Amino acid sequence: MSFDFIKKMPTPAEIKEQFPLPENLIKLKADRDMMIKDIFTGKSNKFLLVIGPCSADNEDAVCDYVSRLAGVQEKVKENILIIPRIYTNKPRTTGMGYKGMLHQPDPEKKPDLLAGLLAIRKMHIRVISETGLTAADEMLYPENYRYFSDILSYVAIGARSVEDQQHRLTVSGMDIPAGMKNPTSGDFSVMLNSVIAAQAGHTFIYRGWEVKTDGNPLTHTILRGAVNKHGQCIPNYHYEDLIRLHEMYGELNLANPAVIIDTNHSNSAKQYIEQIRISKEILHSRRHSADISQFVKGLMIESYIEPGNQKVGEGIYGKSITDACIGWEQTERLIYDIADLL
Repeated sequence: MSFDFIKKMPTPAEIKEQFPLPENLIKLKADRDMMIKDIFTGKSNKFLLVIGPCSADNEDAVCDYVSRLAGVQEKVKENILIIPRIYTNKPRTTGMGYKGMLHQPDPEKKPDLLAGLLAIRKMHIRVISETGLTAADEMLYPENYRYFSDILSYVAIGARSVEDQQHRLTVSGMDIPAGMKNPTSGDFSVMLNSVIAAQAGHTFIYRGWEVKTDGNPLTHTILRGAVNKHGQCIPNYHYEDLIRLHEMYGELNLANPAVIIDTNHSNSAKQYIEQIRISKEILHSRRHSADISQFVKGLMIESYIEPGNQKVGEGIYGKSITDACIGWEQTERLIYDIADLL
């Protein structure tokens, strides 16, 4: 019934000092961050793809997958910018199940959060070093963001976190794009309120400090579908949904109006193969309307080496142990199709 304090965690500064990002990679990340920022501010017309496994559970498989993405990125660099999805914190609806590499660097062993922090930094630095790509993660725990603030180029706030004050205020202190998902109810107003909050400056308590932030003008929306009171999935990627959100943005004084569409989750009713069709429908909507073309900045796609998913312990290399993903052959073909349709 009480807290059992296991061990005091190192500070983010101590972890960064122990496992620093090498100088050559600091410059690489700064360049990548600027390219991504230019997309959200409208200086670049490139299309974003935040793409990768539902959960990054195995360093070798993740690095293998991102290396493949890097090869494709070179071929589509004229009109697509790829941000690998390296998600290491997994929200669990019931609190049960695999919570990501942060909790269990080895999914078959007991939780070890310090080992998880170190494993995440090691994996990210290896990915950047081997591929030249910097990644996205979900910020499930706001107090942990500073452990990874020097290696991440994009952050997503999930449907269950978007109404939380501390998530919103923490985003206000970031200097990279942060996407606010619609809540599971699908309420666009909640999502937009989170953008309003994060684009403003605040004073609050963070990691035992009183801190002050300037606001993050790169905060934007993510549409991921909704669930109604009967537990049925309600998609919100259709043309009418995009027009509605665009109009709601127009009524607000927000910087850099933008939306990313999550093609899985409640938009696909977790039918992972539907991501291919959904991606192409969204591109059709962009071609149909100049406003939507400027407004929809990119897609989120769940993809890994092998299609589908597996249970923890089955040991299939490059196959998701959480939500099902499209496989590499489907992924590569989809990216090329997206490039052709832009």
